[in-house]
Amino acid sequence: MSPGQEAVDLSYILNHLGESREDYHGAVVPPLVQSAIFAFPSVAAMREGFSDEYSQHLYTRGNNPTVAILRQKVAALEGSEDCLAFGSGAAAVAAAVLPSVRAGDHVVCVAKPYSWTRSLLRDLLPRFSVRTTFVDGTDVANFQAAMTSDTRLIVLESPNSMTFEQQDLRAIAAMARERGIRTLCDNSFATPLNQSPIALGIDMVVHSATKYLNGHGDVVAGMLCGSRALLEEVFKSPYMTFGAIMSPHDAWLLIRGMRTLAVRMERIAATTAKVLAFVEAHPKIRRVHHPHATEYPQSDLTRSQLSGASGLLSIDLDTNDCVAVERFCNALQRFLMTVSWGGYESLAFPVCAVFPPGSEMRPSSGVPLSLVRLSLGLEEPEVLIDDLSQALDKI
Repeated sequence: MSPGQEAVDLSYILNHLGESREDYHGAVVPPLVQSAIFAFPSVAAMREGFSDEYSQHLYTRGNNPTVAILRQKVAALEGSEDCLAFGSGAAAVAAAVLPSVRAGDHVVCVAKPYSWTRSLLRDLLPRFSVRTTFVDGTDVANFQAAMTSDTRLIVLESPNSMTFEQQDLRAIAAMARERGIRTLCDNSFATPLNQSPIALGIDMVVHSATKYLNGHGDVVAGMLCGSRALLEEVFKSPYMTFGAIMSPHDAWLLIRGMRTLAVRMERIAATTAKVLAFVEAHPKIRRVHHPHATEYPQSDLTRSQLSGASGLLSIDLDTNDCVAVERFCNALQRFLMTVSWGGYESLAFPVCAVFPPGSEMRPSSGVPLSLVRLSLGLEEPEVLIDDLSQALDKI
């Protein structure tokens, strides 16, 4: 249970909530309703469907029975009134942001968000006269200083990407509420099991469901949680207009993946503790980035906001030589080198992979080229430690 959140029956939510088995012959696994359209017995019934596409099954671009089961489960996990499902986490972020601003408005965002969140705010929205100020989110005063009379939205990601700084969600939410400013927080790292932004006062919570919620590396999806009023606003505008919806099949796979969310996160937390102890003690690692690392500078906030450990961490190798970083990554045998994270398999993502050798290009967010992000999966921790050890020997 995450701090601030009332006790929830996880097993009921993950295995039973929303699954009206009496409606589909007692099947334990809910049906995949792979239908684009739904028929009505009369013109009057069809008219009613058109009047409330948010609730009625008219066209799968708006509502679908399989997707509806997933929405109910994720909303219950986050402690929100409702939830919308999208074809990607980036789509969910965009759908939350766009109806919250208009020309002339201002957004405040944490300094190192997910790359496509940054692209939306920095590159796309200025075309429509929406400005964004990026701030160091570790100090609430920075948000206070950045806000203007035109600020309409604060975008948070706690912990945020690559180096996992946190923001004080409770304090920022209270400050924003006093000024009538909306707040949006990406909760993908922590999952609803380890952090509850809604309970801390945040208006909207987004997930890249591709990550831990699915956990099997076979779905790209996003979820947006919040009050029904806010989500109806999102539904009537970007959700229906842009059509970046989740397919029924992906929703069905996500329901499958979420069955094991609690046990996967428990196993990953135990593995993370052992791997953290190893990498923090290794002489070829300059720094470890993770909210549960020994020298993490925001440990008080970790205790206040996070109830458990996610398996995503970054190691800053003690070298300025990109070739040495490549040798380390190429030597890994149990970590797959790829983007994304949060699945059953362990993954490695070297920052230097984005930048050509000898290039003058550098990460704009100040992330060092010696950084390698690791996503710990369900393998035995000893296997992962042995693999990291032999790869570190190559530096």
